[in-house]
Amino acid sequence: MLCATVVSARISKGTRKEPAITSELPRLAAVARPHRGTDTPGAPVVPRAGSGLHGGLPPGERLRVLLVEDDEGDAFLVGELLAETNSMIDLLVATSLSEARQRVMGVDCVLLDLGLPDAQGLDGLRRVLEMASGAAVCVLTGRSDEHLGIVAVAEGAQDYLVKGQVDGVLLTRALRYAVERKRADENARRLREVELRQAESARLERGLLPQPLMTTDEVSVHTFYRPGRHAALIGGDFYDVVQTRPDRIDLIVGDVCGHGVDEAALGVELRVAWRALVLAGVPDDEVLPALEQVLMSERRLQEIFATVATARLDLASARATVRLAGHPPPLLLSGGKVAPVPAKGGLLLGVRPRRPVAFDLEFDTDDWSLLMYTDGLIEGRVDGGDERLDVPGLTGLLAEPANRAVPLSELPAWLVGRAEQINGGPLADDVAMLLVTRGGGR
Repeated sequence: MLCATVVSARISKGTRKEPAITSELPRLAAVARPHRGTDTPGAPVVPRAGSGLHGGLPPGERLRVLLVEDDEGDAFLVGELLAETNSMIDLLVATSLSEARQRVMGVDCVLLDLGLPDAQGLDGLRRVLEMASGAAVCVLTGRSDEHLGIVAVAEGAQDYLVKGQVDGVLLTRALRYAVERKRADENARRLREVELRQAESARLERGLLPQPLMTTDEVSVHTFYRPGRHAALIGGDFYDVVQTRPDRIDLIVGDVCGHGVDEAALGVELRVAWRALVLAGVPDDEVLPALEQVLMSERRLQEIFATVATARLDLASARATVRLAGHPPPLLLSGGKVAPVPAKGGLLLGVRPRRPVAFDLEFDTDDWSLLMYTDGLIEGRVDGGDERLDVPGLTGLLAEPANRAVPLSELPAWLVGRAEQINGGPLADDVAMLLVTRGGGR
């Protein structure tokens, strides 16, 4: 039974009397049946108009509670206690775990008696936690089994109630608090899952960024990469460096149009495809046409295209072959001067297949740097106006005396900082840079 002596309260003319002790309710409960809104087993118990006792609790939202209790008298008393407080709780009753399995869908809380015909003690709790993973669980224990309630909370229940020590206010409060604790636990669990997924995605994205494949110490390579998407680690811009012979180094910088995840994935595919083509020994003039085929087969929309700049450095002859497919030209720093490489722009990849025209660049000295970049660096505005920084503006930044004091390893980041200063705020697009240096570099 729910209690040997039950605390009950009555309202008379709006005044609450002191709780009275009665032994009549257990006898009444033994023969009474819960009043249900329908004749369907397990239908919600309809609270009767009671005394209006609220116990100071806010009304809150309406909850569905499943009571799993094989004693009809105890089930009746639970309904009476909830009715006394106008608890806004719809009570459903199941007399066994097998019946509870059919009733549990959509409930906010399960109130479980630990002594059932088909489950005893913690075994019943574990089975309820498994079948009602989204609901809060409170357990009912006898006075002699209060320690079992403590163990039940450790097993996953939100709370435990001792029969004989519960009134309507305490029962209502316990059920509502249990639901709130369960929701808080679920929110914390989901947040943790999101954090884990984000950490996994971050590790994956970092793994997709290239590691320059170089063995020579004749030249040094400094890179910069920053996606435009908020909180992203990789965008549609890409770059790579591969040394295929002791005196030969291949470079690429590219930009897939768009700023989404699909564009970022396509950029990674193009970079990996380019590296595979170069390492496979595909002739230099065949690499970009093959890369365009990859783009056209992998893009999700016909309107998606890419701009690309490639350079093949021949260290022995102090020359480079530069090809542009709709991409801004590299900048050459040598002899204290800065100038764009005068290569023809060519068509973007994915518009109409055509081989980019090769431009032969000859280095006059052994001290030079070649800066390859994406257009995100030069699309910022100048002093808040309509004019963009563009290639002449970037050339001017590199010609500023101030950059002479900047180490070459920090020059790409310095350029971004200056471009943002001129823009009056952060650059909106992805930015990728490759700075290849030989000798003094300037």
